[in-house]
Amino acid sequence: MPSGPHAHRRRTRARRRALQALYQWELTGHEAGAIERQFLEEYRLGRMELDYFTELLHEVIARVEELDAAYDRYLDRPAATLDPVEKAILRLGTYELMARMEVPYRVVIDEAVELAKSFGAEQSHRYINGVLDRVGRDQPLRAAELGRRRR
Repeated sequence: MPSGPHAHRRRTRARRRALQALYQWELTGHEAGAIERQFLEEYRLGRMELDYFTELLHEVIARVEELDAAYDRYLDRPAATLDPVEKAILRLGTYELMARMEVPYRVVIDEAVELAKSFGAEQSHRYINGVLDRVGRDQPLRAAELGRRRR
């Protein structure tokens, strides 16, 4: 992936659209391909990293049970009671923490927090931050990354 501020903004936009698509999936149950086609038709997606949007949408849905299990033990309430936006952000962030090792831990957390501030309930960003921090520390390769930063 190209680096720099422009590339970062394109990936941030991909996350925002993926969050919206995952929220739609959670509410409607439509298949990922149908949601992706709708987004391609209705939104200006050229200003984002389209491949990343597609990966996030399809992979989060394909791995939803694994992702839910990874963050569930860190919740202070049943997952079924989570707001659909919070659930989508947790799934997205957990996927990136587990599968996209080239994205730094802090970037994953910060992006998820920003999504929660934009789309979630008033204090949901704090909750998202705490849960994803624990998920990240539970991932062996992320723990190694965090250990390097502490030195």
